Amino acid sequence: MDYLWTPWRYQYVTQAQDSGVCVFCAAAQSGDDAQTLVVHRGAHNLVIVNRYPYCSGHVMVVPYQHVATLAELSDEALVEMVLLARECEKHLRATYRPDGVNLGMNLGKSAGAGIAGHLHLHALPRWTGDTNFMTVVGETRVVPESLEVTWEKLRAAFQKT
Repeated sequence: MDYLWTPWRYQYVTQAQDSGVCVFCAAAQSGDDAQTLVVHRGAHNLVIVNRYPYCSGHVMVVPYQHVATLAELSDEALVEMVLLARECEKHLRATYRPDGVNLGMNLGKSAGAGIAGHLHLHALPRWTGDTNFMTVVGETRVVPESLEVTWEKLRAAFQKT
């Protein structure tokens, strides 16, 4: 079995947690959306660029409410989360012209959640053939766009609506 070590990601995930605040809560509380990559702020959720994306345009819808399960999430936050997922799909399709869009949640550590204590919904564009040699055999992702450029594009798209 091969292991891919990412100590820089561990530092990012634990840095805010060591201060008693999760990375999503820290972004929600920050006033610097460009620094935290927050694309949009709703009444109950924010949309944020994933710092470790599977592809360009990978964002997450994150409730302000720090909960681990859908059962714990308020109805208002849940409804807005789904509506924002729809907005993400619309903006990802218009901005990146993908062949499809993945929407998904990993609830719990064993389900693959990197931040299991604060649920979030992933939204990312997908293209036919985007799982290629680099990803499958080389276990490496090639993301052709910087996170700042992704933030600028999607921030502008959300501001238009």
